Amino acid sequence: MTSIVAADGQEEIVEISLTGQPLLENPLLNKGSAFSEEERREFGLLGLVPPHISTTEEQLSRTYGSYKQKQTDLERYIYLVSLQDRNETLFYRLLQEHITEMMPVIYTPVVGEGCRQYSRIYRRPRGLYISYTQRNEIGTVLGNAPNRATDVIVVTDGERILGLGDLGVGGMGIPVGKLSLYTLCAGIPPSRTLPVILDVGTDNDELLRDPLYLGWRHERVRGQEYDDFIEAFVDAVIEKFPNVLLQWEDFARQNATRLLERYRDRLCTFNDDIQGTGAVTLAGLLAAMDVTGSKISRQQIVMLGAGSSATGISDQIVSAMMSEGFTQQEAR
Repeated sequence: MTSIVAADGQEEIVEISLTGQPLLENPLLNKGSAFSEEERREFGLLGLVPPHISTTEEQLSRTYGSYKQKQTDLERYIYLVSLQDRNETLFYRLLQEHITEMMPVIYTPVVGEGCRQYSRIYRRPRGLYISYTQRNEIGTVLGNAPNRATDVIVVTDGERILGLGDLGVGGMGIPVGKLSLYTLCAGIPPSRTLPVILDVGTDNDELLRDPLYLGWRHERVRGQEYDDFIEAFVDAVIEKFPNVLLQWEDFARQNATRLLERYRDRLCTFNDDIQGTGAVTLAGLLAAMDVTGSKISRQQIVMLGAGSSATGISDQIVSAMMSEGFTQQEAR
């Protein structure tokens, strides 16, 4: 057994079978230089870590100092991802201590550059990569998930990453980053989250020509073949993780809404771009109405663009106006 100190300072006793180097290489269990003398002897770590037993504060000071030495946002992103890959407890504690400074690095906007450079800064796999070429083996791939007790899956097909467009397999940075926020802000254990990229190819010529590109080198699959692939994925998720929350992330406009509509009654699912962004934006507008003493139905709102997020925001604003007495046509 070993004690794992969570980001909120609570200590949890975890029974493990790993010892020695494999224990140090498991980011969920690795405590780095913070292993106690008793733990070092019990788990065969003597000589594998420096002799000084670090406090959490010392570890935070060391990692934050290293973070501050990075010269660019991309370097800072790579540093945090690498920390997450070796010591998740320390990673989340560091983010918690510097949440305002680091949230824009682990997620938007800096994660966008991380996705653009994904194949060139790749260090270590995280989550599941499901290629169209594995369409008949999706159940097997899901069976390789690190933990069968999964509560949340964030999935993307990489076609509309932020405002950057089609980034293919590089879109994996989005589910990884979003699930970091699930843990940081909602307290969901990272071991119970699963990032997934559905690699159906890419129409990004730059990526297809890049000799270092890590994804399937094929133009993007569309039409019935695409729909059948998504159907097989959802069926496999329902079978393997019947109680999971499946979040669709950064799907293109022509797929986002219709996939949500197709699967919303088959499992617990939502689209963050449509529903999440819409809810948060409406909340901001309603808060502004409260401050100004006005009503949302008295406002005239202009949307620039008609992507998934803008459409989702518009739908929720219409619903809010209707709750104040407007008909749907008046609200529109």
